[in-house]
Amino acid sequence: MPLYLGIDGGGTKTTCAIGDDASVYAVANSSGSNIIRLGEDKARDALQSVIMEACDVAGVDPREITTACVGAAGAANPQVNAKITQIVRQLLPKADVVVVGDMVIAMEATLHSQPGVIAIAGTGSIAYGRNAQGDTARAGGWGHAISDEGSGQWIGRTAIAEVMHACDAGRETVLLERVLNTWNLGTRDDLIRHVNGTKPPSFAELFPVVQKSADDKDEVAVDVLSRAGKELAKLALIVVRRLWKPEELVRIGVAGGIFAHSSQVRRAFYNTIRRGWERTSVCFKIVDPVIGALWLARKQVPAAGAKK
Repeated sequence: MPLYLGIDGGGTKTTCAIGDDASVYAVANSSGSNIIRLGEDKARDALQSVIMEACDVAGVDPREITTACVGAAGAANPQVNAKITQIVRQLLPKADVVVVGDMVIAMEATLHSQPGVIAIAGTGSIAYGRNAQGDTARAGGWGHAISDEGSGQWIGRTAIAEVMHACDAGRETVLLERVLNTWNLGTRDDLIRHVNGTKPPSFAELFPVVQKSADDKDEVAVDVLSRAGKELAKLALIVVRRLWKPEELVRIGVAGGIFAHSSQVRRAFYNTIRRGWERTSVCFKIVDPVIGALWLARKQVPAAGAKK
């Protein structure tokens, strides 16, 4: 009986699922395996850890895996794709290994191979779509230094900027104290030195405190999350306008922790989408992208031309 393995290799978490043609045997998690951000050694350690744990829970020998599909950021880069493929083949010596963009597995999980657009917001962000003719397009996802609008990194960095603007204007915000506590800093000057250091912090770590502050009605936090939702909608609309005619209905799905945990982001995203393209069907049901990777492994079809 064929056995399949799917991996969602994120920046902060890697998830692996193992199953047969109809069932999921095990799901396991490990640290991030984004080879671009974390380097080859950390990516290999995370992939090895998650595969071994999933196989152990499932009672499966890694040599029994028939096909594996890995969703990873940067998979369109031939060197990145080849390196991830090599690592996974060493761990699964008898498996056919397919490496695709992380947005490909998220779209498979959310839209089930149907035409539409997927907007992803986790540590990073991207929008990706495919129409009925099989044409594809993407927007965003060019890394946190220049892109990743609406992502955890973007939210954290924007929150810091808005905290400083609020201080300049003499406006109060609970975010300053909460950010200082999150990073174990004492003063605003400590914060300035911390974020401008030679090794910048992970701004995505601040998303939970921004969300908590927004839930507590802090105006600065609410504004940051609303802007994040609008930015993500703008990415999705770029893809929609490239692939569909104005009279056509477009299905839009979402993925990632930002959408899963922020009603402010979801509300702003939906309202901006509706203003920009009336004929849309937006679904906020969050499906784990690793399920999409497992389904693609079952199909044994490399998603050629759709790699990130």
